[in-house]
Amino acid sequence: MSLLDNIQNYYETLVIDALAKYTDDKDVGQDELTDIVCVALNHLPPRYFRYGVDMVYYTSPAERQELVEKAEEAVKNAIHYVNNESRG
Repeated sequence: MSLLDNIQNYYETLVIDALAKYTDDKDVGQDELTDIVCVALNHLPPRYFRYGVDMVYYTSPAERQELVEKAEEAVKNAIHYVNNESRG
C-alpha cells in the first residue's frame, strides 16, 4: 500500500458533487466530465486530509460552506472553459 492511499484532497469530493449538480440534466460525455474536473481542481488550492472526520472536526460550518461555494464556482468556470475551448 502506498502512502498516497491514505490521503485525499477534500476538494475532489466537492468538485464531483458540484459537477453532478451542474451537469445532471445535460448529456455530457466522460471525456468532457474528466476535463471539467481537472480544470476545476487546478483552480482550487489542495486541502488534504487523512480521515474524513478530520475535515468535519477541524472546519467550522461557515468554512465548509465556503469550500462548497469555491468548488461550485470552479466547476461553473471549468464548464464554461471546456465548452468554449472545445469549439476551437
